Amino acid sequence: MKIAVLPGDGIGKDVTAEAVKALKAVLGNAQPYEMQEAPIGGAGYEAAGDPLPPATLELARKSDAILLGGAGVPEDEHRPPSAGAGIGLLRLRKALGLFANFRPVFMFPELVGASTLKPEVVEGLDMLILRELNGDLYFGEPRGVTTEPSGERVGINTMRYTASEVERIAHVAFRAASRRRGKLCSVDKANVLETMQLWREVMVEVGRAYPDVELSHLYVDAASMALVRNPRQFDVMVAGNVFGDILSDAAAMLTGSIGMLPSASLGADRKGLYEPVHGTAPDIAGRDIANPLAAILSAAMLLRHSFEREADAARMERAVRSVLQAGYRTADIMQPAMRAVGTVEMGELVTEAIHRLDH
Repeated sequence: MKIAVLPGDGIGKDVTAEAVKALKAVLGNAQPYEMQEAPIGGAGYEAAGDPLPPATLELARKSDAILLGGAGVPEDEHRPPSAGAGIGLLRLRKALGLFANFRPVFMFPELVGASTLKPEVVEGLDMLILRELNGDLYFGEPRGVTTEPSGERVGINTMRYTASEVERIAHVAFRAASRRRGKLCSVDKANVLETMQLWREVMVEVGRAYPDVELSHLYVDAASMALVRNPRQFDVMVAGNVFGDILSDAAAMLTGSIGMLPSASLGADRKGLYEPVHGTAPDIAGRDIANPLAAILSAAMLLRHSFEREADAARMERAVRSVLQAGYRTADIMQPAMRAVGTVEMGELVTEAIHRLDH
């Protein structure tokens, strides 16, 4: 079991350290494993002048799974786009062929009161947002900033999908829905964008092979409203790169905090990249404030998807819930009469719970 650990920037370093502790607690001596750390994002730029250093990419290629903390630094605002920390992550996903981003949105019963929405809206929430990762505006060509003959500067990005790109994410989405409650909502903007018209057409075509799955469609603006108004109506939601990026972050807040949501980026094989959906929050980095639970839950997804260790993944998830049941909270999910803890203590509590569940 070879795991590349890429802490990245900001609180990525803080939360990844706790996820690694939890992983080691679960794995113990049951099976040989190897964890090797490397820089990415701003840390990669500092180390090698590249947000995705060649050595980091090589380590990722040789590993069975990658645990990522996050990529992004304030200095990105003053660097060319190609040197930005986020570009390193986009390049890594593309290089490894990781095209399907799984973002489960699950409401822990203990955190219903931490959500900014009414309890009756979010109680029992359990959905999956599936985001396509390798196409759309983030990769489409032409792109850039040019100057027209009139002297006016113009910025250009291209929304682009091939039918085969849509087809492969569609199959992943339908299979995911068939394993859950059999409902798939495809999000697009087919009323004004030709790219999204193709997206919808392909979704319908692929759907014919999955008669057990109920397919519905929503424009992205309507989907945004529905996520806040009645999120429990959704089972699996699939969207392109840009719309999926925005919707999944919005959905994260339904659960009380973006610090609670893990994610898995998968390709055609079992290799995957696992990361919390939150950013790097440089303003609180190193202050023992960040919530490590999304990173720990991402490590659980790593065990489930890349190594098929369902029992170990479930044990990590039960450990997280037991700590929440005991009343421990980081600042982002703090509730009345609960006990406030920092990043390190929360990680230690989960690790201790894992050991307890092992006996």
